[in-house]
Parts: sequence; structure tokens; C-alpha cells
Amino acid sequence: MNRRLAALANVHGVSTWYEDWRHRRVEVAPETVVGVLGLLGVDATSPAAVADALAAARAVDGAALPPTVVLAHGTSRALPGPGVVSLEDGGRRAVDGELPGDLPLGWHRLACAGRDVTLVVVPRRLPVPPRTWGWMLQLYALSSQRSWGLGDFGDLAEFTGWAGDNGAGLVLLNPLHAVGPAHPVATSPYSPASRRFVNPLYLRVSDTGAYRAADPATRAVVDALRPDRGELIDYDEVWAAKRHALELLYPYAQPVDLAADPALTTFATWCALAERHGNDWRAWPAELHHPDAPAVAEQRRQLADRVALHAWLQHLCDEQLDAVTAAARAAGMPVGVVHDLAVGIDPGGADGWQLADVLAQGVRVGAPPDDFNQLGQDWGLAAWRPDRLAETGYAAYRDMLRRTLRHADGLRVDHVAGLWRLWWVPPGAGAAEGTYVRYDADAMLGILALEAHRAGAVVVGEDLGTVQPAVTRGLRGRNMLGSTVLWFARDDDGGFVPPSRWPRNALATISTHDLPTAPGFLTGEHVRVRDELKLLGTDVAVERARAANDRERLVEMLRDEALLPSPAESASTDGPARPDDGDVVEAMHAALAASPARLLGVSLYDVLGEVRQPNMPGTVDEYPNWRLPLPASLAQIREDPRVARVADLLTTARPRSGPARSAAAQPAAAQPATGSARPADD
Repeated sequence: MNRRLAALANVHGVSTWYEDWRHRRVEVAPETVVGVLGLLGVDATSPAAVADALAAARAVDGAALPPTVVLAHGTSRALPGPGVVSLEDGGRRAVDGELPGDLPLGWHRLACAGRDVTLVVVPRRLPVPPRTWGWMLQLYALSSQRSWGLGDFGDLAEFTGWAGDNGAGLVLLNPLHAVGPAHPVATSPYSPASRRFVNPLYLRVSDTGAYRAADPATRAVVDALRPDRGELIDYDEVWAAKRHALELLYPYAQPVDLAADPALTTFATWCALAERHGNDWRAWPAELHHPDAPAVAEQRRQLADRVALHAWLQHLCDEQLDAVTAAARAAGMPVGVVHDLAVGIDPGGADGWQLADVLAQGVRVGAPPDDFNQLGQDWGLAAWRPDRLAETGYAAYRDMLRRTLRHADGLRVDHVAGLWRLWWVPPGAGAAEGTYVRYDADAMLGILALEAHRAGAVVVGEDLGTVQPAVTRGLRGRNMLGSTVLWFARDDDGGFVPPSRWPRNALATISTHDLPTAPGFLTGEHVRVRDELKLLGTDVAVERARAANDRERLVEMLRDEALLPSPAESASTDGPARPDDGDVVEAMHAALAASPARLLGVSLYDVLGEVRQPNMPGTVDEYPNWRLPLPASLAQIREDPRVARVADLLTTARPRSGPARSAAAQPAAAQPATGSARPADD
């Protein structure tokens, strides 16, 4: 790597080497570095260009103030001279050479040394999360007598109230982010069109004011549109039925004030245009490629009814999610409903169109090669440009968090290491031909803490896999939780670590949506289906033997911890009897209960005996990803003895104490903002 190119890359946060999963140093190809710098608007295509760009970067780096100043509450920061802080509440404070530690939390402006920059005062840490347990729920997988082909917000409110009444302290959801309105409907909740708005596919049509206001004949027509539940969820069928029903009900709706929320109006405009031109704005006519273009304004006028309809759908989502939150608080859940924030967006979607100025155009987010994905991973998602985020005061990032947290008592951040760095794949390159780009973690994490504090929400970071130690330390220091998964809790020899040795500062679960369910693991379903799909990198016999050995090691750990009864010996066997899979599944949940982890998450797929995992990484259409319903309806779940036994087990281990969530549900912005909550124990 040329020394000057390496220096230029370092200034812009572009890695020229990284450590792989085997802790080996891997050098990044110079052409990759040049390509990624180009995505950041930096010309590094010749020695002269590198020299010029390096000189310009060093001049900016030496500026008296960065474009955004992030200050932890209770700390001070030296300034290049006197200045004035314009506070968020309209007040002003003169400062003389130093930002004091008593500035209030919030979004302010700082005028100093001839510059006017964003100043964000963030809490040092969040309150310590309560010790409780809850259900992990893929909402689409629920079903009831009132839902239309997949789980909806009405099902969620009912499930949440029941769960809270039966000891659960939280419900953790899949991402509810919006997808494109045109067919085919995207099934993956982790490739959304927008992370700022909600998927109206989850609306319960009969719970809308318009349905109640409609005449009986219209309601009868709407009711007749309800699709039946199939063996697999058919998103296109459900959306076609719901969209038709909502269009019939729209004349009975209360009008939406589009002027009150410009971001919503722009999103609704994208939806109307997507219905006409398709879900990928990059394939639209060139004159529609920018939200502020005159042609877009003309289309907005022509499509005014469709724009208003899509804005109304978002208002309905707000109303029904408010009912879900109310159900959690009425049940006294100590945490409540935890939403999931996807790591990125579909670059052709609504956020890719509306937020293009702060996104790296053409980049694809993924992951470098590892033991399970030796060619690397290309998730096809867009990435923030760290420089543009700072230059714009992190406004787009802040607004995304605020909209997500409006209905959330907690937030799970998928691939939380992305707040520190992301694997960027430049155009034309393979997934393994990317490199890491660094973000300002103090700013990204601090702003997350501020918005979560104001919402009164807990934060869980998905820090599984190969992550830098700074990620775990950063989460722990701010009382944000990491993630612990039973499958990955192994020692150096591959044995399962006893739950007593699991970290305290975590959400502990048996599995995840990308891994085998507990019954699937015990029966070897994950080997069978991967063999069928040609996803195994080794001989199937080897994988079967490995799976059988893993099962034996798991059973051994559970027995050693007295979580599974000792085996009964018989005259017909030379070894311990094979325990029943159902007993092992319950023992695995007993392991969760025995761990010190602050939050425990239980999957209905595990408890209900489902052997198929919700998502199979490495597949698209070869496997029914995100389309598997639960093997029991909502009514059946409430009566299932397996569900009751696990709920009793976890509630006994984590009984509620202290004030209920419903008694402490005021927004944190109205509380004294000291930012001085004690750090959680590790």
C-alpha cells in the first residue's frame, strides 16, 4: 500500500487492513481503497490527486471545531475562544473558552471561532435495565380469527397484554419498517424501503375508525376480502387484499394534515410514485430522481389522492402501535415492546431517495469472509456517509431514531458494530473485495443514548460474531445491553459454557432468526435442510456427526448444571438414555433462567416445537424465508401447556419487583436529565 494513499485512507476512516475471524492480518487491495474513497467523494486515482486530497483533508482535520460537537453530560470541552450556545429550548449561554459540564441534554447550536456548528449534549449512560424476561416474536407469524393471512397490530396488542398478564416483561419484535407498495412485496424485514416509517401490511383493517364509520354494505365488502391463512405466508395476497379494503374505507377517513409533517409527505409521495413506476427509484425517469425536482412536485399534484392515502396509512400505523404500547403498560411490563432496527436500507427505496445526500451512492454493505461465509457477505444495503452525517448535524440519523422510538419501550440495534465501522463493498466488486469504513462511535452511540433516554427506552445491541472489544465496552459503559446466544456460548474446546458464566450485561436467548430453532438443532434439521439446499461446505456425514456431538455436549452441560435429570440406566444400553427432545428444550430455557443476563428472550418457535428456522442465510427463493407461520394460533398459544410451563419457569426466576412500567411511562425528556445513572455490572 502506497504510504500517501494509506495516510489519506486513514484520515477518511477507510481501513487498509483488517483482522479476520482467525485473528490474521488481511491487507486490503489498493484498488478497493481507491474505490471506497471515491464513494466518499475523494479522488485518489493518481499520485497527484492523492497528494491534493491529503493536503485538503489535513486542513479540514486541523480546523478549530468539527462540524458537529458531541459532549457527554457532566464533562467539559476546551474551545478555541469565547462563544455562545443557543439552547434547544430557546435560551442562550455565553461560554468563555470551554463548554461547561452543566449544559442540558439536547440539540443545541454553538457559535465560536467564526463557525456555527451543531452541539449535541448526550447522557453518559442510560438507567440500568431491569432484570426480566419476554417473548421474541416474528409478528407476521402470528394468526388469529381476526387477522388477514399474517399477524397484525391487533394480534400484537392482544398477545402483548396476555404476555404481560402472565409474567413477561417485554416483547421483542422483528423490524416493522416500511417496504415498497408495488408488487412483488418484499418479505425480508431487514431490507426495508424506509427505517423511518412503518409497514402498513401489519394494519388490522377492522380496527380503524374508517371501518367503524363505514356503512354496513361497505363493511361487508371489506370483510369478504379477508384472505385465508395458508401453509406459507403470501405477502402479495395479503397486501392486495388490505390495500383494496383500505381504499374502500378511505372515503370514511379523517383527513391528514400533510403540511404538519414534511418528511411524511415526501415518504407518501415516494409511495405514490412507486405504485406507478416500481419500488426502485433508480429505475424511474431521470427527472424524478430527486424529491425536490419540479417533476416530482407536478407528480405529487397529479397523485394527490394517493399521496394522502399513504400518509393516512402511516397515521393508522401510529394509532394501532399506540394501542400496543398501551397494552404493555396496562399489563405492567417493566420494559414493554422492543422494536428492531435494521442495519441498513434498500438503496432503491424511500430512504435511499429522500436521504440520498447523506448516503454513499453505490456502496453495498456486507461482511468480510468468515468461517461460515468464506466468500464474504453482500447484504445489498445502503450506508450512511460518515462525513455527511457530521456535516448535517446527524439530523437524518436522529430523526430515524426518533420515529422508531415513538412506539418503542426498547430498541434492538441489528449489527450494532456498524455504529463503529461497516464493511463497504464498492461497485463492481465481490463481497470479499471490500473494506471497513469507520464512523464516529462516540457520536453515533451518544445520539442513540440521548434519543433512547428521551423515549425512556432500553437499548440492546446485536454484537454477535467477530466484533471489536470496543463495541462491547462501549455498550456496557452506557448501560446498553449486548447479546448472548446459547449456540455461541462455547469454550475454546467447543463445549457449552454454563449459564452462570454468561455475561450480565446482555439479552440472552437460545437462538436467533438466522439460526436453527431449539427443536431443529436437537433433531438435526439444520443439517438436513442445508444438505438439501446444497449449502454445506463439507460432507453431510461430517456435518451430521458434528451436530450429534453438539447435541451430546449440550445435554452434558445441562446435566452438569442439574438443569436436566441424570440419565436412567437400563440393561439394554451401555450408556445414558437419550433424553426426550421436549425435556431438553425446557432445560435450555432453564439455562436462560439460571443465567445472570439482565434480559431473557424466548422464541415461540422453540417452545411450540417448530423445527424450521425463520430465515436461512445464503438463500433467497430456495427457502421460505420470513414466510413460516407459527404452528399454533394466538388462541392455541394461550392454552398450550408448553408455553405455560416456560412462562412459569421464567417468571419464577425473574419475578417482578419495584414499580411497573405503567407507573413510569412518562417520556424521559420530562425528567431531570443528569445522565449519571450507575453503570451496569458486567
